[in-house]
Amino acid sequence: MRAELLLFDIGNTSTKIGLAGREGVLATYALRTDVEQTADSLGLNLLALCRHAGLVLESVRACMVSSVVPDFAPVLREALGRYVDRPIFFVPADMPLPLENRYARPEQVGADRLVGAYAARRLYPEPESLMVVDFGTAVTFDCISGNAYEGGLIFPGPKTALAALARHAAQLMRVDLEVDALTPAVGRDTITSIQHGLVFGFVGMVEGLVARLRAQLPGCTRVLATGGFARSIARLSPVFDEVLPSLLLEGLRRLFYERRPV
Repeated sequence: MRAELLLFDIGNTSTKIGLAGREGVLATYALRTDVEQTADSLGLNLLALCRHAGLVLESVRACMVSSVVPDFAPVLREALGRYVDRPIFFVPADMPLPLENRYARPEQVGADRLVGAYAARRLYPEPESLMVVDFGTAVTFDCISGNAYEGGLIFPGPKTALAALARHAAQLMRVDLEVDALTPAVGRDTITSIQHGLVFGFVGMVEGLVARLRAQLPGCTRVLATGGFARSIARLSPVFDEVLPSLLLEGLRRLFYERRPV
């Protein structure tokens, strides 16, 4: 594989890594975000990942990074400098996004939210408004009108909610959030009660917040979803127009070629 870019979407729980070129994101991987690991352990994991993908490192031009974990940056910089030795661009610090940021304090918006908004607008230039729902440690709802990032909402993610429930309720346990049912059952055991309560509770929450935010946006609004739990919600509700698992990686890829086309 002759990918030109290594892409990093660093979240609080996991780090998504993409190998990409002009034609698109060619392969994706996920590693645990661990700020305690050494640069060597991360670098060697990256080399193993590249070998698995058949990547020719000499073809890599740059590394693009979106991160919401500041403490992870020094480890990643050192690992990439030692094992990849290509220019590293942290977005938006090293490569600003061509998107108006209407947050009251623009510096407080997570890089992931801005990259997702930029990617959505580049993928869908026609709708007057867009909404991106990203499922991670938190669920974020981000609104875009025209070429402006308007802001949005933040809600605990499904796994975060489940962990909090198990931690604060002594008689409740952690359960798998994969369910086959299409409608919530009246739970007659604890596992079903938790599973259906959380899964269908998130369906109702997403439907309700999307509807309330959509009413405040101008024109027709296209709703996009990304992140680990997006497909589970999409299976149970028509609330999303499209699910795009690699939306943020695609945003990093497009930004590089838009800003550094040669």
